[in-house]
Amino acid sequence: MQLSLGLPNFGPWAGPDPRALLDLAAAADDAGVDRLVVSDHVLLGRNLDAYRWGRFPTGPEAPWQEPLTCLTAFAAVTSRIRLATGILIAPLRRAPLLAKTVATLDVLSGGRIDLGVGVGWQREEYDAVGLEFSARGRLLEDTIGACRVLWTELPASYSSRSVSFDHVFCSPQPVQQPLPVWFSGTLNERNLRRITSLGDGWIPIMGASLDDIRNGAGLLRATTGRDVAVQAPLTPVRRDDKTLDVEAMLAQVPGMATAGVTNVYVNAATLGRDPAESAGKLPAIVSGLQEVLR
Repeated sequence: MQLSLGLPNFGPWAGPDPRALLDLAAAADDAGVDRLVVSDHVLLGRNLDAYRWGRFPTGPEAPWQEPLTCLTAFAAVTSRIRLATGILIAPLRRAPLLAKTVATLDVLSGGRIDLGVGVGWQREEYDAVGLEFSARGRLLEDTIGACRVLWTELPASYSSRSVSFDHVFCSPQPVQQPLPVWFSGTLNERNLRRITSLGDGWIPIMGASLDDIRNGAGLLRATTGRDVAVQAPLTPVRRDDKTLDVEAMLAQVPGMATAGVTNVYVNAATLGRDPAESAGKLPAIVSGLQEVLR
């Protein structure tokens, strides 16, 4: 069981200077956290009602730092912690440039990248880059399929409805072979096919129940014939005085492990009012998780 820490690379939580996130990344590396996770929006429209999983965490005008740029900065101040997107809206980026960027980041970080990808939920982002929102699933498959070829073949050739190239050289290639790709979303037939053919991990849709995750993890094992990494969030538990009850939160871990979860996720913003306060909670969470897993 690994511990992922979500760093909010958006909104005001990091304070007036988002470089506070670099200090938190370094503290997580020192504390023994396994992965840092950042998320993605290229831009935001006003229609946040299209977000179906509760209240959207920011207004449309809030700053949202580009995730691969954030991970590059985190790589420079850490040495062992893995660096992940959860998720990157991959279809918004042209496949050759995405492949080049991710491979370079994997090389510079010493092979520490986990690429979590999905299609997103907002039409405005697709409109702004001239892509069909209704084709986002196919665009995701084409993009990651092309990246897989560019990451492994010299020269590389690929042909699909949205991405095509022939005998091209994209170097450097990632240190990790294969570079881990995690797909997000409901485990429907199409997503199951993506993970089976192109993926290494699954990030269940927000709000998925433990039974949903258990059934999905079992289906993945049966379909792929291999263990597929599965990430799921730990629900924060508060005491009467509103402080975080770390022990009660970590008590969820054994049931999640039984359900097939391999990676538990904690949002840093639930640990403290700012990055510095959250950093102070990390040693207790890491040691508490180790104790629960003994």
